Amino acid sequence: MGLFRKKRAGYKGCHFTGVAGFHAGREAAGMKKRNGKKWNKYLYAGIVMTGIAVVLGVLGFFWTPYSTTAMSAAEKFSGPSLRHPFGTDNFGRDIFSRVMQGLGTTMVISSLVVFCSGLAGILLGAVTGYFGGILDEAVMRITDALNGFPSILLTLVIISLLGTGRQNVIISMSLVFTPSFVRIVRGEFIRLRDADYIKRARMMEVGKFRILFVHILPNIFSVFWVSVMIGFNNAILAESGMSYLGIGVQPPDASLGNMLSDAQGYLQSAPWCALVPGLTIVWLVLGFSLFSEGIRRQGAFDSGQ
Repeated sequence: MGLFRKKRAGYKGCHFTGVAGFHAGREAAGMKKRNGKKWNKYLYAGIVMTGIAVVLGVLGFFWTPYSTTAMSAAEKFSGPSLRHPFGTDNFGRDIFSRVMQGLGTTMVISSLVVFCSGLAGILLGAVTGYFGGILDEAVMRITDALNGFPSILLTLVIISLLGTGRQNVIISMSLVFTPSFVRIVRGEFIRLRDADYIKRARMMEVGKFRILFVHILPNIFSVFWVSVMIGFNNAILAESGMSYLGIGVQPPDASLGNMLSDAQGYLQSAPWCALVPGLTIVWLVLGFSLFSEGIRRQGAFDSGQ
């Protein structure tokens, strides 16, 4: 009994309800430093990892150590060294410079895809979720039809109709990503449209579009932002896959996907050609995954205060 009391004493001040409450308490406790201040390790790790990638990607648009297109037969397949930290590829091009350019290209395409699909998702999800009716049924049936196909296959079909190139990749990926955002936004608007403060706004004869975009929309951003981060991860992987298959960013422009494609024939003789862009993709995806998880946990912690 004494041991049992000591264990219960360790949870003093915490009120848990079942297993879910226990895990919520552990998450909240894991976000505090020993001195009592908040410490969200997922958020800070994600900020550091994504910050490094963003800085290198933005810098790659303005400056790189070497030209990303200049070829050198004398430095073909040079291993990592002080002159070329990540080595050179089969054309003697500096891999670090091309990774910097590829980071920027991948993040710009992914950002545009998430922005376009997220904006379309907000508009369609808000209107269908709040008003319902025939428009809601029509939009949901279209999203069901699009979700019935594998996303990569659907993207390939659209690109085959539009043609290759980064603009067409952005358009096709935006069309494929939109249904997910529509469903998320629609679900949140359905949840909030009968809330008490929305009913009071209707009684005060507040305009419908003001209710949509001033009263409801700001209250779904915590959920929507996490979805944006997940969508950004998926966009990075999808863009890399398209470029790897040769239908995304076209040479001589650098992309992490086409760098992997070029290096697949030299895995044994020059493994750094594939390892560097491959690990860069892993770094990007892991960084944004940690960032989104940190935002989710921070929101859960703040709401529990």
